[in-house]
Amino acid sequence: MSVGRMPAEWSEHEGCLMAWPTRADLWGHVLDTVKREYANVARAIAQFEPVTMVAPPGFADDARAWCGEGLTVVELPLDDSWFRDSAPLFVLDDRGRRRGVDFRFNAWGGKHSPYDADDRISALLLDRLGIERVPSSMTLEGGAITVDGEGTLITTEQCLLHPNRNPGMRRDGIEAELKAKLGVEKVIWLPYGGLLDTETDGHVDGVCAFAAPGKVVVSLPDDPAHPDYARMRANRAVLESTRDARGRSLEIVDLPQTAFTDIAGHEVEVSYLNYYIANGGVVVPVAGVPQDEAALRVIAAAHPERKVVGVAAPAIAHGGGGVHCITQQLPALRPAP
Repeated sequence: MSVGRMPAEWSEHEGCLMAWPTRADLWGHVLDTVKREYANVARAIAQFEPVTMVAPPGFADDARAWCGEGLTVVELPLDDSWFRDSAPLFVLDDRGRRRGVDFRFNAWGGKHSPYDADDRISALLLDRLGIERVPSSMTLEGGAITVDGEGTLITTEQCLLHPNRNPGMRRDGIEAELKAKLGVEKVIWLPYGGLLDTETDGHVDGVCAFAAPGKVVVSLPDDPAHPDYARMRANRAVLESTRDARGRSLEIVDLPQTAFTDIAGHEVEVSYLNYYIANGGVVVPVAGVPQDEAALRVIAAAHPERKVVGVAAPAIAHGGGGVHCITQQLPALRPAP
């Protein structure tokens, strides 16, 4: 029996949860740059909804100094700052009650150590928020899935079937746990994540995102030299031939723009698709390149009732993610029927 259903990201939020970056072995000499970018993301989201920033013990003042007024800072033990993946995934039951599903977290297959504090952060957060915790023994990151709130979930085989996550589970077992814990009825498996996304092994939030029931924004690089040119077209073909849990064919919005830029002497790709849907807004990572404007127009057309805001995020991309990767929505409670 399902414990509830995970709402779509465009549903009403009580607020946004973020975690403050302090991991020197990840960020190195771009740490101050990435703190500035996290702070700018937090301020952009705070235009639309309350933001709570979780900082490791002793770093609350640092977070406040960078972020300024207008958000709440709390201290809890952390290893890293990717709350899409280590924070709880929230569901609402049929009475509108909110629960937090606490999946296991192993730092994307043990790519960073230690990660034990991040594996525990969901339980600590839920206790602090006074929200019932629903444990799961399955390893899952929030960036590996996108849901429509009506029973459909999209993920990638490249990530969820990778042996460094749940080596003892087959596809049917993973599907069963997603259905039981997140209330989904249909799982759409895309073959590929990003080829360059070696950090997360191909999270779906670099591939596609539900923008509305029956509507999916899909990364579709228009440059044949892009490493994902053929891979993303293979993903699109799967979506074209698939119906969602309600039996609908999917409306596909192509996002052809890609952005490569330099940070700390390294070329990184800033994924426009890795955006956060807030109450009345969409906060999008941008790279400071000519393609930014066209990509923002595509995203605005996919979310016509929201204000689209671009925030420079090349340092976050250097660490392996984007705006979506560093945020987690806290859905608002719904009145009981």
